[in-house]
Amino acid sequence: MGNTKAWVQAARLRTLPLSLSGIIVGTALAVMEGQFDLTIFILALFTTVGFQVTSNFANDYGDGVKGTDNEDRIGPARAIQSGSITRGSLKKGIIISIVISMLIALALIYLAFGKENIIYILLFFVLGLLSIWAAIKYTVGSNAYGYRGMGDLFVFLFFGLLGVLGSMFLYTKSLGWTVVLPAVAIGFLCVAVLNLNNLRDVVSDKKHGKITLVVKMGFENGKRYHYSLILLALICFLVFLSLENFDIKQSFFMLAFVPLLIHLLKVMKTDNPGNLDVELKKVALSTFLLAILFLISVNIFL
Repeated sequence: MGNTKAWVQAARLRTLPLSLSGIIVGTALAVMEGQFDLTIFILALFTTVGFQVTSNFANDYGDGVKGTDNEDRIGPARAIQSGSITRGSLKKGIIISIVISMLIALALIYLAFGKENIIYILLFFVLGLLSIWAAIKYTVGSNAYGYRGMGDLFVFLFFGLLGVLGSMFLYTKSLGWTVVLPAVAIGFLCVAVLNLNNLRDVVSDKKHGKITLVVKMGFENGKRYHYSLILLALICFLVFLSLENFDIKQSFFMLAFVPLLIHLLKVMKTDNPGNLDVELKKVALSTFLLAILFLISVNIFL
């Protein structure tokens, strides 16, 4: 099924910190409620990694089959595009990844809820299936939603709301309304990474029929949309801090927004889409840093 290096590249490990951010923030919110379980935390992280790797394999397969990954594309070469993994092998890899991810997810659900909470078990099992469906249908199939300008919505729902609120619920079995604010903020930041990717690839995507929101709205409006996503994330966290009465010392995790604001200045001055490739990891790692510092903050001060 191909060499190890090719599969590691297809897994796109640089995307994993972003996908883990929602779990970490959800865990931090649970800690604020006095709830934590190390095994649940570890299984939730592995489940998310499994879903993300499945998504990355499926995206490589879908874009490769459709011809979207080609010589016009900016960024690292994909597996099918480069010929390092065949279509058949990648399809088998997707199936194996799905099976492993669902087995870990089932273990997580059982540990979190036990036998007595059958409604919660069924709910989270369905959410797991929907996560797999969303991972695959982003680029795979004739009705792939990533080719119809729907990618932003699904990233917001699954990486933001489900990632944060779902992981918190695993510990607490309940949710308050204020926790929606950090969930929305993480959702916006994850969408910002996708939008930055779409800004970078706008020329290639338009040429090959991948209709992202950036293709629909144009490069300059896509940049304005990008500013809005990051600034709204900042506002959501500021409102959350106010409602939860965080003091200055507790709020040190907000320093993670400094590189994000510097990043916005870079985007503002950029006219060549290709120059945005280096900005992707800055937003992803800043979001991950925000999540880590938030978890540290609630453990120290609350």
